Amino acid sequence: MVAWMNWTPTVMVFFAVIVAILTVMTVYELVAPCTERKGFLPIETTRGDRLFIGLLSAAYIHLTFLAVSDITLWAALTISVIWLLILLRWG
Repeated sequence: MVAWMNWTPTVMVFFAVIVAILTVMTVYELVAPCTERKGFLPIETTRGDRLFIGLLSAAYIHLTFLAVSDITLWAALTISVIWLLILLRWG
């Protein structure tokens, strides 16, 4: 294992979920290839683009919660998942 990383169960679950998301998106792309489309985002995007933007947004949402509030990160996770689903569907 990599010694510099603190491999707690939470960290392992986080990386396992990311790998699962990427695997599902890869299989979905092979089964049903997508084309670029324009939703409410100001640019044309593919499913992969929207996934990347959603994951990046989730990081910013969590960092914002850590910086400005004492609210549990479960709230940030809930907002991030809802945002990702909206972004993937209509972005």
